[in-house]
Amino acid sequence: MRRAVAFCVLILSSLPILRAQNLIEDRQRMVQEQILAKGIVDSRILSAFKRVARHLFVDPELRHRAYEDVELPIDEGQTVNRPYTVAIMTAIIAPGFDKKVLEIGTGSGYQAAILAELVRHVYTIDIYESLTAKARARIRSLGYDNVYFKTGNGYQGWPEHAPYDGIIVTCSPDHIPEPLIRQLAVGGRMVIPVSFSRQVQELILIEKEADGRLKRTNLIPVQFVPMIQRRHVD
Repeated sequence: MRRAVAFCVLILSSLPILRAQNLIEDRQRMVQEQILAKGIVDSRILSAFKRVARHLFVDPELRHRAYEDVELPIDEGQTVNRPYTVAIMTAIIAPGFDKKVLEIGTGSGYQAAILAELVRHVYTIDIYESLTAKARARIRSLGYDNVYFKTGNGYQGWPEHAPYDGIIVTCSPDHIPEPLIRQLAVGGRMVIPVSFSRQVQELILIEKEADGRLKRTNLIPVQFVPMIQRRHVD
């Protein structure tokens, strides 16, 4: 009887280790099958996705789905984007250790954490204070000290720290906000999903050339949550 009890205790004590190992294996598989296999081969970006634990950015009851090829819900009706969506938007802005990036739509903080692995400074804004607070706590607990948070209207950007070498917008307006264009550095890149109708959104790359002119490239159809502009935020 004692041996049976001891065996059960041993099994139960091993479960957290087994779950953690399974999550690591799931994350490795996600990188291989959802990111590398779809053409993103930058080793720095792949390493960032291997290091950042996506399951820490979703609710505990959804952690078993954290490495699936799906969006996952978070508070305030928002979502954590699919891993490939986060990866392609990251790749588009051509991250570098010397760069400063603005993110519009902090959400869970997952995109900001990926960027923190790849660039010098990340400035991230969300219109919901509750999301800002949770994302800040998560990212600080993971040891990142190069991410700066603000609750505010993402349409207006964060002019105090402009210009930005890269801007990632993770919510969809019906046009490209002029304040964000002004805050993009010469030579910088902005990736933004634009809604042309309720059914049609497209991911767009904006590049600011040396003479200040903008080069616009339509990339792929996407589906993001809408950008909220009317909510009053001090």
